[in-house]
Parts: sequence; C-alpha cells; structure tokens
Amino acid sequence: MATRDQVELESQVDDAMRYHSQTSSISNRVANPDQPLNGKSHRPLRFIDLFAGLGGFHLALAALEHRCVFACEVDDELARVYQRNFAIHPSGDIRTISPRSIPSHDVLCAGLPCQPFSKAGNQRGLQCPVSGDLVDYVVRILETHRPKYFIIENVPNIMKHEFGRTWNTIKSRLTATGYSVAQNTLSPHGFGVPHLRPRTFVVGSTDGLNRFSWPESSHDTKELSIMQVLDEDSTTARPLPQRFIEYLEAWQRFLDSYPPDEDLPSFPIWAMEFGATYPYESESPYGIGYSRLGSYKGSFGIPLTGLSVSQVLEHLPSYVRAPVSRFPRWKINFIRQNRQLYQRHQAWIKDWLPSISDVASSYQKFEWNCKGEKRNIWDHVIQFRASGIRVKRSTMAPSLVAMTTSQVPIIGWERRYMTIRECGRLQSMDSLAEFPHSASAAFKALGNAVNVNVVTEIARSLLDSSSQTLRASTANSPCRAGYPP
Repeated sequence: MATRDQVELESQVDDAMRYHSQTSSISNRVANPDQPLNGKSHRPLRFIDLFAGLGGFHLALAALEHRCVFACEVDDELARVYQRNFAIHPSGDIRTISPRSIPSHDVLCAGLPCQPFSKAGNQRGLQCPVSGDLVDYVVRILETHRPKYFIIENVPNIMKHEFGRTWNTIKSRLTATGYSVAQNTLSPHGFGVPHLRPRTFVVGSTDGLNRFSWPESSHDTKELSIMQVLDEDSTTARPLPQRFIEYLEAWQRFLDSYPPDEDLPSFPIWAMEFGATYPYESESPYGIGYSRLGSYKGSFGIPLTGLSVSQVLEHLPSYVRAPVSRFPRWKINFIRQNRQLYQRHQAWIKDWLPSISDVASSYQKFEWNCKGEKRNIWDHVIQFRASGIRVKRSTMAPSLVAMTTSQVPIIGWERRYMTIRECGRLQSMDSLAEFPHSASAAFKALGNAVNVNVVTEIARSLLDSSSQTLRASTANSPCRAGYPP
C-alpha cells in the first residue's frame, strides 16, 4: 500500500513530466527553436539546479530540451515560486541534503551565492560564515555523482578575491575531482540583451574541454536599446518620488553650470570633498588622530576647530571614517581629483553646494557615464545606488544587483522605475509565469539571478554531441524518489 509521501512524490513526478512536455513554449521565448543542440537531434540530459533562485539555469537548459531532476533553494518564497513555475518543489538548505539522496544527473548547475566574493558584499570569501562553505557541498555532489558536466556562475571578483588565491583554491578542488575546468566572463549585452552585467562562468567536463569553445558576442552593442525591454503601457509602473526628483534636479543644476567646453569628470563626483582639507594622502584621519584635526576642514569645508571626536567624525565623509592608517590608492585618487575639480570651479560650485549638502550621503555622490551625450539627466537611465547616483546611456540598463526597491533602474524620460517584468526581460526571464508577489522580493531575486540567454549559449556549446551517448549510471548513483528518472 502506497504511503502518503509516496503518493505526493508520484504526483510531483507527474507534474514535472507534464511541465517538461510543454517546454517548447519556453524554448521559443529563450532560444532559437530551429537550432537544436549542435544542429542534431539529441537525448535530453538530466540536470540539477543548485541555489536555484528564480530558475535561470532551469529555463536555459529546458530551452535546449534537457530535464531538471532536482533543485534546491533555501529561500521559502522562492522555492514556492519555483514550484509554481516548474512543477518541482526545491529541497531547502544544501547543507542538510545527503549527496547520495540527490538523483543521478548529467549536468550540475550552480549559481553560488556571490556575497562572500562581491565587492559590494563582505568579501570574506571561503571563510564567510554565512555562505563561504557552499563550494564544499557542490564539490561533494560532484565527487558522489560524477556528472559529466557542470556550469557554475558568480561575480567576476571571485577571480581576483585575495589576489587570486580564492579562485586557485576552488579550481584546484574542482580539478582534483577529475574535471577539466575553464572560466570566462560574459555579459548579456553581448547576446542581444540591453543589460551590462558581466558575470564569471566556470564550466567543467570529465572528458576534457577540447571541443568546447566559449560563445562569442553575437550583437553590436550600438544596436542595443533599453527600449527593447520596456512595456508599451507603463501606467502601472512606480513613479519616481518627489524627493528623488529634487535630488536629480540639484545635480542637473550642477551639469547646467559646468563649462560646456570642458568634459564632465570621468571619475565619481564626491560633493563632500568640495572645500574639505582633512589629510588623506600619507595618513588617514584615523591614522593621524581625530583629536589632531582641529586645523582642518571636513565635508563641504566645515571647520573642525574646537569639535569633540564624535563631532569631528560627524563632519567627515563616511568613506574616510574607517579605522585604517592609510587609504587604498583608488580612494586617494578620487579624493584628490574631486578637490582639484573644486579648485578649478569653486566660483560657481560654492553657490550650488547648499542644494546638495543636506541630502543622504549616498546621493551626494554622482557618476556621469554618458560621455559625449547631451547633459540632461532626464534623457538617460538612472540608478540610485549605495555608492551614489549613476546616470547611464539609454542603450543599456545598469547591472541588476540584489536590489532594494530604490535601487531599481529609473527610466529618466518617463520619471519612473522599471517594472518587475521589464527587469525580468533584462535577465531573459520574460517567459516566467510568476515572480515573487512582493516587489522587494522580486527585485532582489532578479538581482541574484543568472541571465538565461547567456547560460543557454554556454550550455549549447558545452553539452556537445558526445553527450548524446551519455547515460548516467543509476546503479552507482541512487535516484531520489519524487523526481523524474
């Protein structure tokens, strides 16, 4: 007599099989339906989707007619969305899953959490107590099941973290498991998507990679436009709040006052440095001692004379308060460039400064990434980031990150934020039936997602015709009940 769990698992198998019988519609949306893998008919491979998120790997490999047999996702809401979209309920925390309970598979896909390696994260690498150890669990699954292929995605900084030592450690572990390994950094804008978002991909094969080649850029970036992904009717989009409009209008006055015969700065503009004189080159304020800064000026030229240590800190820019004796070279250069900028233009900057001095410190920073374009903020794409306000050409959207709702790209000429569906198109996920219900959860998930078009092209090249004779051994690798065999 079948147990309740067996009945539930059999139902899940039926749902998954029905879903996979309908993947042609997804294929039509994500990849060229007239271009089967290597131009040949092929046996569907079985893949697993680790740290699945919204299912970018799933969409990509399903577009190539391969079949998902297992997924894991620790976020409960994303797991529910994944089940509704793909008819497979992901397992939870990978740390709690026995590798032998995972079904046999031909391809392992993993979008490893990027926070330990990202410049915007804690950068604690493999020592990160939250997710630095997740590489270990991926390696254990590879050791247990020996799938022929793997595809792993992360931020480009994973290659540079700890001067390359982190990547060398990871690569050594992968090669010791018996895989040939290659890595490359690709962005959706090279594959027809107006989204500048470089990500590092790592591929591996037990049969070597002599026949594998990285997909080449197929589109001229000059032909791209963010208009490709925008809704025809944007009346439901969230409008830009009035206070954000006021911030941008203040910076527009800066652009209007800037000499038209002089190029705008290519470095980030840090308004807090205008009038500041605190030391920064040979020693930091912390290195010299806050109590010894009385003869200097802080942010916006505010004198530090007679102030307590806490008051001195309050009047220094937040980016120079760290307890370090010396700043990195890039920060020293940015401070110097901004002070030189002020010296050249202080006659008009002094009159402009009050319009920006009382706003949040993040928005006292400004980046103009539109060299040669008309100096009108509202003609471009805007993003409010923790590192400042960034203005970019309308040819491409800025990189989606694990965003708060205020960090969603802004369509300047419509004075509104991009919608969830529009950002979904930036990740080539417009075929998804459902996203998380809350805007904050949806935008965060899209910022963590892999781009489907990019993964599709990598997988198309990696899973070559030699894989068509592949059949993962279920004798040595037990299939977990409840997933398609």
